[in-house]
Amino acid sequence: MAAEHKIFLGSLARLSSLHEPLTLEELPREQWQTADFVVGELVSAGGPLSRVELNTGRLIDVIRGDRLLGALGSRAATLEAVGDWRAIGEDGLMDLMTPAGLLGKITSQSPYLGQLPVLRYQGHVLVQGAKASMRDYVGAVPQRPLGVPVVLLVGTSMSAGKTTAARVLVRMLKEAERHVVAAKLTGAGRYRDILSLHDAGADAIFDFVDVGLPSTVMPAEDFRPAIEQLLTRMSLLEADVVVAEVGSSPLEPYNGELALEALGDRIAMLVLCASDPYAALGVMVAFQRTPDLICGVCANTSAGIELTTRLTRVPTVNILDEASHPMVQELLRKKLGLP
Repeated sequence: MAAEHKIFLGSLARLSSLHEPLTLEELPREQWQTADFVVGELVSAGGPLSRVELNTGRLIDVIRGDRLLGALGSRAATLEAVGDWRAIGEDGLMDLMTPAGLLGKITSQSPYLGQLPVLRYQGHVLVQGAKASMRDYVGAVPQRPLGVPVVLLVGTSMSAGKTTAARVLVRMLKEAERHVVAAKLTGAGRYRDILSLHDAGADAIFDFVDVGLPSTVMPAEDFRPAIEQLLTRMSLLEADVVVAEVGSSPLEPYNGELALEALGDRIAMLVLCASDPYAALGVMVAFQRTPDLICGVCANTSAGIELTTRLTRVPTVNILDEASHPMVQELLRKKLGLP
């Protein structure tokens, strides 16, 4: 008899104590919930998207027959894929919506994305006879306000340059000898982005997985207590400043607007990362906020910088160009009250 393939744990399970051997049981659909840990067997895999992000953040290739532990959730990406676990049919087929193990059924997909891995539901993970969830491993802490200034990055869409800009800002603040916490407040689960902020020098990193969420596509009444818990956990550290990113744009279904509402007047500096000059203006008009700085893909060339500046009347820089750094550093000093 052929040996069963190993079960890989996606990074959405990084806070859990789960390990093989796992106890699995197929549960009726009425018992399924967002953030449940489930195992699927890959029935279609191959190509550059057939990769799983492990608890360490390392990406590995997977093949047909491999099994993956992930979590049920939702995604609403403007440029890649939209899907939800509630769309999984009676055949139990589901898609690997992010390499971290976000599992659901794709309902809309960009033709440029390529084929995502398809899995067949094998069962829910049971621990001591009860189904396991991401929320089982986070607990709750007494609410406490975040008392440090926040440099907040928002975008016109996904892939607009937010995480790249955040890395540069973290490095600048570390050079200024600040104790920096970095966070991704909304989005779809993926460990890579916040790990890159740690690599850039952040003293601590957080995302919504730290409060048991596979993504932040969820009802507002459920997101509000979760974001308060996330900000509370960040407040427990002796930080000087928080560099935080809102996934995609604040107007998309990831609850970015509620994250900004929760931060309130702690937002000391607002950075908009735009995919193009017209998108920068569009988000400013729709969002009804004027950023302190614009960067991202729209600023990759001098022509993009000039057009974005003309349309928005907001300072626009290629933040990867060292010639822009003195201006950005001066803006950080002014907005954060640094010496």
